[in-house]
Amino acid sequence: MIKLTFCLRRLPHLTRAEFQSYWSETHARLVAERAEVLKIRRYVQVHTRDDLDGLHSAFRRRNDDAPEPFDGVAELWFDSLDDMGGDDPDRRQAQAELLADERNFIDLANSPMWLSEENRVVG
Repeated sequence: MIKLTFCLRRLPHLTRAEFQSYWSETHARLVAERAEVLKIRRYVQVHTRDDLDGLHSAFRRRNDDAPEPFDGVAELWFDSLDDMGGDDPDRRQAQAELLADERNFIDLANSPMWLSEENRVVG
């Protein structure tokens, strides 16, 4: 199983609430509608909580003035690397549509993503 992790920062003109609302109500639907053609096995949104900003500040101080927390993390699972690629026109179209929508709410230049395999330690 391959996991794509996408750490998201919102566009500067959006509040975290606006960002998370758009992400959960609009973008999530678009991903779900395209999941089959993109061979997405699982999609999870992890939303940063606004009501814990005091704790977030403490975490930053603990970590030598680390950067602000991400606004959320998207996790997508695929069965294999091959399932993530390919030249299928429907797949390319679905990928292009999602990227176009991501530009509406994600600061892409400041939102890293990477591929991984999980190494379960507990649970």
